Amino acid sequence: MRPAAIIRNWGRNWIRRRQGPDRGTVRLHRGRIYILPTGLGIAFGVMLFSMLLGSLNYANNLGLALTFLLTALGLVAMHACHRNLVELAIAGAGTEPPFAGQNAGFRLSLTNPSQAARIDIEVANGTGRRTVTTVAPVADALVRLGIPTSRRGRVRLTRWEIATRYPFGLFRAWAVLHPDTDCLVYPKPAASAPPPPRAPGVEGAGGERHGDEDFAGLKDYHPGDSPKRIAWKAHARGGELLVKEFSGTAAPAMMFDLDHAPGADLEARISVLARWIVDAQDRGEAFGLRLPGVEFAPEPGESQRRRCLAALAEFHAPESADA
Repeated sequence: MRPAAIIRNWGRNWIRRRQGPDRGTVRLHRGRIYILPTGLGIAFGVMLFSMLLGSLNYANNLGLALTFLLTALGLVAMHACHRNLVELAIAGAGTEPPFAGQNAGFRLSLTNPSQAARIDIEVANGTGRRTVTTVAPVADALVRLGIPTSRRGRVRLTRWEIATRYPFGLFRAWAVLHPDTDCLVYPKPAASAPPPPRAPGVEGAGGERHGDEDFAGLKDYHPGDSPKRIAWKAHARGGELLVKEFSGTAAPAMMFDLDHAPGADLEARISVLARWIVDAQDRGEAFGLRLPGVEFAPEPGESQRRRCLAALAEFHAPESADA
């Protein structure tokens, strides 16, 4: 390991021991903010020292005046950089569960209680992903960072870094948070899968759906109804949310069973189940899920999709990965 990496890891461990874990909203006080000169700041300091030596050597009063003026400017920039983070309130704002292979979305809320804007606030995590935002006076800003995922389960984020180089880039002030939050990662749906076996007679909420042969009329919308059946034109005219009804042969609800899913191993069968769930939801059908020790009765709707995918994600899931 390189010396720079060793020093960086030692510094991160020391900060975590000094601060401990962070829970809830964190307000940055002066003791939590660190500041060091950037490469540009070091070059600026070397230039000032050279100007000082040259002015003293040649007894150049104008040179001395310029040197002191630039030094004062650098000190003001240092205080402004540090002040850009003071009293900034930071809190977690939830996560966005992805499918394996996509980016897990972690959201962070920044609150500025002062009358001065917080400019060029940089938010980063341990994976090197970063984003820059500006928080208006007495306002909030929502920041989202994505972390790459490769497998189902949970991905854990143990470190946020809030930094700024404002105003001139001569100094970098930063603060570190240790929220220890995680995001659920759904299994990646199989690229292709055979049709799922249907189980006639399965009972449950939404266990049957009407066929799509003949339009039968409109009914009131209820949570869980497929968005594809909403009568948007009628809604635009009258403002009431209605759902189209169709007459025809009733189709039985589907119960997706891990024991009936094809695949060479557990992960392949779970991927097939994920594909069946996603496709059933897209068609507006009711479906259920049966795993060893877990069973969800057939229901339609997005909430059912989330419940089933979450159960698949955590079924004998690999250990969480830190980010």
